[in-house]
Amino acid sequence: MTSTPEYVGDALGVLLLDGFPARYNIAPTQPILVVISGDRQQPGSNLPDRRAFLVRWGFTPSWVKDPKEFPLLINARAETAIGKASFRAAMRHRRILIPASGFYEWHRPSKESGEKSQAYWIRPRRGGVIAFAGLMETWSSADGSEVDTGAILTTAANAAMRPIHDRMPVVIQPEDFARWLDCKTQEPREVADLMAPVQEDFFEAIPVSDQVNKVANMGPDLQTPVAIEPVKKPSKKSDPDDGQLSFF
Repeated sequence: MTSTPEYVGDALGVLLLDGFPARYNIAPTQPILVVISGDRQQPGSNLPDRRAFLVRWGFTPSWVKDPKEFPLLINARAETAIGKASFRAAMRHRRILIPASGFYEWHRPSKESGEKSQAYWIRPRRGGVIAFAGLMETWSSADGSEVDTGAILTTAANAAMRPIHDRMPVVIQPEDFARWLDCKTQEPREVADLMAPVQEDFFEAIPVSDQVNKVANMGPDLQTPVAIEPVKKPSKKSDPDDGQLSFF
C-alpha cells in the first residue's frame, strides 16, 4: 500500500481520519487496512456509508478456541468460501474491501525445467488503488479480549496471470463496491458472480529481486525491475550412430 490516505479514501469512498506511511512489503499477521459497510452515513458527508480500520492479516473463525493451534488463513478460496465452515458466517455477514497498490507473487517452476523461482510485483496497468474482496471475523478470547482478523479471497488465475501462478486475488470493481459490502440485502450467492478473475489486461507483472521474501526488507527498492536470466538448458550429448532411425 503506497498511495496516500487521501487517494485511498477517495478511491474507496471512505473518510480516513488518520494518516499512514507507505508500506512496500506487508506480510501475514501484520495489520492491513479494510473497508466495511457502516451503520449510518456521517452527517454532512456525501460519502457512502462505509468505515475503515485495521485488522490482522490472518483470519481466525470465532469458534476457534486457541489460535495457536489453528492454521493461519491469509487467503480464502472463492469457489468454496460460501460453504466452508471457516468462512461461511463471514461470507454472509462480514464482507470487506482490502485496498492495495498491488501484490507480489512468486513463479516457482518445477525442478526439471531448470528455471529459478522468480518474484513479480503485480500492479494495475493503469495505476491507482485496487480493492481485493475480503472477509473479516472478530475473534474473542476467554478473557474477553478481541482481535479483528481478515483474509483475501482468491480465484483461478486469468490467462495473463497463469504463467506466474494458478491463483490470483479477487478484484472488486468500483461500480460493485456497494453490492459486495451490502450484507443486509445481498446474500453470498447473489454476489458470487463478483468473485471471478479480473479482465486479462488489468494487471502488469514486473520481475523484481528475491528481497521481497524477507519481511525485514521494506523499502521502495523492492519494486525495482530486474532482468530475468535466460534458462540454461543442459547440453545434449550426441549419441553414436547405430544405424537406426530415431523419432526425436
